Amino acid sequence: MKVWVPIDIAFALLIFSALTICAPSRLGDSALFLRDHNSRRETMLKRGLVLAACMLASVGAIAADTDFFNAVEHNYADNNGVSLHYVTLGAGDPMLFVHGFPDVWFSWAHQMDGLKDDFKVAAMDMRAYNKSDAPEGVENYSMELLMGDVTSVIDALGGNVTLVAHDWGAGIAWRVAMYYPDKVNKLIICNLTHPTGYATVRANATPEQAANTDYIRQFQDPNAAERFNPTLLATIAAGADNPNLEMYKEAFERSYVDGMLNYYRASWSGFQGDEIEEVPQLPMPVLQFHGLQDTAVDKDGLRDTWNWIDADYTLVSVPEAGHWVQREAAEIVTETMKWWLKARQ
Repeated sequence: MKVWVPIDIAFALLIFSALTICAPSRLGDSALFLRDHNSRRETMLKRGLVLAACMLASVGAIAADTDFFNAVEHNYADNNGVSLHYVTLGAGDPMLFVHGFPDVWFSWAHQMDGLKDDFKVAAMDMRAYNKSDAPEGVENYSMELLMGDVTSVIDALGGNVTLVAHDWGAGIAWRVAMYYPDKVNKLIICNLTHPTGYATVRANATPEQAANTDYIRQFQDPNAAERFNPTLLATIAAGADNPNLEMYKEAFERSYVDGMLNYYRASWSGFQGDEIEEVPQLPMPVLQFHGLQDTAVDKDGLRDTWNWIDADYTLVSVPEAGHWVQREAAEIVTETMKWWLKARQ
C-alpha cells in the first residue's frame, strides 16, 4: 500500500539544491571535447562547431507533441518475474533510453521524438517506477538485478542497442556496457561520471561535496519515503512549469517510493567511497553530456574518463545546465546526438 504524507520542507529543499532542478532560460557557451582514440589527438572546440545552431527553449516550453505520446507502443519485458514497462517508436537500429531518480520514461520525449525517423527508439520505466513492477525489499535492488532489467529490455529489442542513460540509469548503463559489451554498440551518458571517477571523488570528497550528496545518507532512513509525495517527485523530475507535469504526477502515483530509495540503500557501501572498483575498459564509442551546474554529480569525476575507454570518446559540457541536462538543454542534447550518431554510421 502507498501512503502519502506531508512533505518535509527542509528535506525537499536539500534535494532541490543538490539536483539543481531549476534550469536557466538560456545556456552559455557549450564545450565539446573530442578524443580520437586511434590518433590520440585531443581537440577542444568552442561555440560555433556543431552546437552553434542549437537554441535552448526554457524548461517550461520543452514538451513533445501530443501525437508523440499517442504514437508510442507500450510493451513489457520480464526479468525473473519482474515485469518491466517500455515504449517503442520508429524503425531502424534500436536505441534504448534509461532514466534516473526520480524520473520516468518520458523524460526522454524530446530526444525520442527527434530521433524516431532514424532509429527504433525505446525508453523503459525502471523497477519501482510508473508501470514497471515494484518488488519489496532492499535485496531486490542490487546492481546485478538492475543490470538484468536493462539487458532484459535490450534482449527484447533484438540484443544490441545504442544505450542512452541519465543519473541512476547511467550508473547502470556504464556497467552494462562494461560487462555486456556485446549488447551495446554505442553508449551515451547524461550527468553521471564513470564509476571509477565517481568513486574517486566520493573517496576524496571536500566538505562541500559531502554536503551536496548528504541526501544519499538521508535516504538510508527506513522512513525516508514519507518525505515524498507525487507532486514533489514530479516537480523534481520535470520542473514546476513543465507542461507535462500532470503526466509526471500520475506516473509517480503509480510508483513505489521505497523501491526508488532502495537503489541507494542497496548500493550504500559504494556511495561511501570505501572501494574504487576495478572495471573493464569500454570497447564502444562513448558520448557524454555534463551540465556543469549539477552539484549532486561533481564535474571533478570527469577527469581521466578517456583512460577507461578503449574507443573514441566525446565529452560535451554545458556550463549553465544542471542535473537534468537532457531536459534543460534538450535541443543541444538531441542535435548533438544526431550529429554524433550519423558520424558513426
